[in-house]
Amino acid sequence: MFPFYRKSANRAMIERLHGDIVAAARNPVLFTDYGIDDSLDGRFEAFTLLAALVLRRLNAIEAPGPDMAQDLADAVFRHFDAGLRESGVGDASVPKRMKTFTESFQGRAVAYDQALRSGHEALAVALTRNVLSNRPGGDRLARYAEAAAAALERAQIQAFTSGPVPFPDPAAF
Repeated sequence: MFPFYRKSANRAMIERLHGDIVAAARNPVLFTDYGIDDSLDGRFEAFTLLAALVLRRLNAIEAPGPDMAQDLADAVFRHFDAGLRESGVGDASVPKRMKTFTESFQGRAVAYDQALRSGHEALAVALTRNVLSNRPGGDRLARYAEAAAAALERAQIQAFTSGPVPFPDPAAF
C-alpha cells in the first residue's frame, strides 16, 4: 500500500515525525500552565507522554503503522543516546543510563496505555505520579492527553507519513 516505505527512504520521515513530537513536547504552555518542570526530567516526561501516544496509535493503525512505530522507537532511543553523549556522559556510563531511559520510557508507555483504557481518573493518577512528581495538575494534563489520544485516533496514516502530527493545542484545555 505504501511502496515508499523503505528503510532508505524512511529515515527522513521518521526524523520528521520525531521532530513533530519534540516540538509538541516543548510547547511552553505545558511548562507554564500545566506545571511540568522546565528541566531535563520534565522535558523527558513531556516527550515520553506524547511519544507514547503516537506509538500507541501507530501500533494500532494499518501497515506500515507498526513498522513506523518500531522505527520511531529506535529513533527515540538513538536520540536519547546522542543526547547523553553530547551532554558529556562518558562512553562507559552511556549503556547504564540508556537502560534507565529505556525502562522509564517503556514503563510509562505501558502505564499510559493502561490508564487510557481504564478511564480519566486512572490517567490523571498516572500523569500526576510520573509527569508532575505528585504535584497537583494531573486532571488537566489527563484532559489534554485524552484529547491528544483522540486526535491521534482520528488521524489516518498520512498524518504520520506526511505530517504534521495532529496534536491539539494544550492552551485549549
